[in-house]
Amino acid sequence: MASETDHAAGSDVEEEEKYVRPPSSYGSMKSEDESAGGMEDEEGEEEEEGGGGGAGGGEPVVFAQPDPPAPPVLGSQMMHSVYTETILTDFTEQTKPPDAMVIDTGSVDVGSLTDDELDDDDEVLLTCSPEPPEPLEMEGWNEADENSQPGRLHPELDLPHIFKTILNVVVRLNDQELFKFKLWYNRWDQISLLEQTKDGDVLDFVDKAIEVYGPYKALSKAISTLESMEKEEEMRELMTKGHKALFRFHLKEYYIRKFVVIREGVVQAGKSNILNDVYVEPQISTCGFGGVDPTHEFLAQPPTPVQVPTEDTFVALNDLFRLKKADGSPVRTVVTTGIPGVGMSVSVAKFSLDWADDCANRDLQYVLKLSFRALRLYRDREDSGKEYSIFDVLGYYHYPKEYHKLLEEEDARFLIIMDCMDSYMGPLDWENAPVITDNNTKAHMNVLVVNLIRGTLLRGARIWILGRRAAVSQIPSKYIDVITELQGFNEAMRDDYLTKRFTNAQLAEKIVRHYKRVPMIQILTRNPFYSWMVAKVFGDNYRNPNYGTKRPRLTPFHIHFLIIQTNRSLKFYYNRTLDMKWREKERQFLRNLAKLAFKMLQANTSVFFEEDLKELELDLTQVVMFSGLCTELPSKASSAKRTFCFSNFTLQEFMAALYVFLIFYVDAKNILDNKWMKFSSPSRSAVGLVQSAWTLTLSSKLGHYDMFLRYLCGLLSPYCHYELLKGFLYSHTNPKVEALTEAEQLLDKISQSAPEDRKRNLYECIREMTQEQD
Repeated sequence: MASETDHAAGSDVEEEEKYVRPPSSYGSMKSEDESAGGMEDEEGEEEEEGGGGGAGGGEPVVFAQPDPPAPPVLGSQMMHSVYTETILTDFTEQTKPPDAMVIDTGSVDVGSLTDDELDDDDEVLLTCSPEPPEPLEMEGWNEADENSQPGRLHPELDLPHIFKTILNVVVRLNDQELFKFKLWYNRWDQISLLEQTKDGDVLDFVDKAIEVYGPYKALSKAISTLESMEKEEEMRELMTKGHKALFRFHLKEYYIRKFVVIREGVVQAGKSNILNDVYVEPQISTCGFGGVDPTHEFLAQPPTPVQVPTEDTFVALNDLFRLKKADGSPVRTVVTTGIPGVGMSVSVAKFSLDWADDCANRDLQYVLKLSFRALRLYRDREDSGKEYSIFDVLGYYHYPKEYHKLLEEEDARFLIIMDCMDSYMGPLDWENAPVITDNNTKAHMNVLVVNLIRGTLLRGARIWILGRRAAVSQIPSKYIDVITELQGFNEAMRDDYLTKRFTNAQLAEKIVRHYKRVPMIQILTRNPFYSWMVAKVFGDNYRNPNYGTKRPRLTPFHIHFLIIQTNRSLKFYYNRTLDMKWREKERQFLRNLAKLAFKMLQANTSVFFEEDLKELELDLTQVVMFSGLCTELPSKASSAKRTFCFSNFTLQEFMAALYVFLIFYVDAKNILDNKWMKFSSPSRSAVGLVQSAWTLTLSSKLGHYDMFLRYLCGLLSPYCHYELLKGFLYSHTNPKVEALTEAEQLLDKISQSAPEDRKRNLYECIREMTQEQD
């Protein structure tokens, strides 16, 4: 910054060289140094980061000079600057005119401000002088985001402070060092800042670097450049003063690399999408009833009524930690649950990516992701009895040890995301686990997890726990501030999701129209996983020129769901590779689960209990957490019996039909016949099975067995039982079901004399059994 002596020297400058540089938007360069910064991304250095704010609003304020100022004396750069203002800089300050204001972003102790003051939506500049005019404000950086969230940055993380931190170190370099610094600063990038700022001073160079790279990466590159130049003292100074920003930048870069691309459903090489291009936020409710959709094609509601939340209970994903407890204080621990396939992992990815992109929750200084699955693998990698400190765990999972002390600072505001609780597979003793308050104390992993959720470890952390209800329900309510539930898509969201997935607008429109032709597929696609299957299956099929003339079949969707969820369970929970064949253990498990569904259908109930599983030798954890097919319903009272159900009522009907089909196809028995007829030959004739199923359906009220009959006929289709299921639930050598033509004729004959309310379903049964395309 030029002094008053410099002004006097400026009187000798020729009049035609008059130059006016208004004050810098980053604040007075006479402000004291404060720590800020970012961290260099070693893996993605070549990628430019767009971070940073936009230009300030309003017309620039220019302070007129009676005489042209003298050239600035900043470090070793003596040349007069003719560099124009950048996008990030409204003004750059050469002198301090009369009545000019000095902005010092670090002059106010943030710790002295209340939470309300910190979270105020209105812009507040911390100054040591009167409020500056509006054009000096950095628009868009400390203001509310597009969702009107406060999102105020910590003073040591904001742009003006980082600007001054870099400048106050670089300005001390001599001529040769400064030229070398400029030359090396972005030597691995295509853009040369040296060329763009060769006629400017140090202020211009730092200004342009922040414009191009964003504040955090600009500081990170400054540190790495000083290290290359062996300027150890300057490098250490920047690292020390930018400690908070370095950690934040490290996390931001990690989440951007990890979550910018999403791999949905079955992961395939080269098959991925940009998350922000296809993401549609599902409904999230603060009033959880289990997440099961009670809608049915025939029944007004399933046998056991299931409540659904109202719209006034919905909350946006990025507003989860804006919720308040009953006493008005902010929440600390949020639990999110949902049925299988509803999108919990995608929600974590979107939340983390929005934070990394500065789109939301900017007041959270750090976001740390500690998956329960990762904790389990760390616990079991060598010795399950080994003890660790919470800092040991953080250090193992890409959180460098030099930043751990930042998490213990009194003003630290950070979030720990603990997802996939159902995969932890460890006993958590909430009552007897010893209390640990020191973050360096070593203990068993189970004890660390308990104390982290209790709030005695990393006391400043907010905790977001995600998992299936059967897993998260074990956490005592006193450690939870709010329970939220992912509800899936409404109709508009389904259409939006399917439209976003395809660049071909005509194809997207065809797929949306096609899936709505079958009411039950409309119901199923409330679950985002089924929406993905619709996009995948229909998108592939529409490559065939004649596809779309007939309505889609429903049975193949359930078969795909069953196979994918089972394969994912084997991989995720048991580390099985997907190319491995299903063992007899998996086949028997699914067969027993299908038997449970059939027994429930016979009893006209949609729920089951733990004792029902014991009768069939089924493990509770495997059924309600690992299978991906069932879920737990919330209990109305703490002493109530735990209640479970299939993740969709029609999935229960499909599993019941699958059991009857397996007994028929594998064991050659018709269990729908009172005589339990065993076929005298290896031939699998479908006529008797269809006749028995129709008799059962007709003798029951509308909707009780109608969908069961439709799925059973669908499983008799060669495409379903011979192409999709072969090799999974039975051997490749099993033959095709015979006499399908006769079974079709039987259904056609039955439909002619059937009651009017049954005819439509009988036509659907024929189509499920005979139609070749999906």
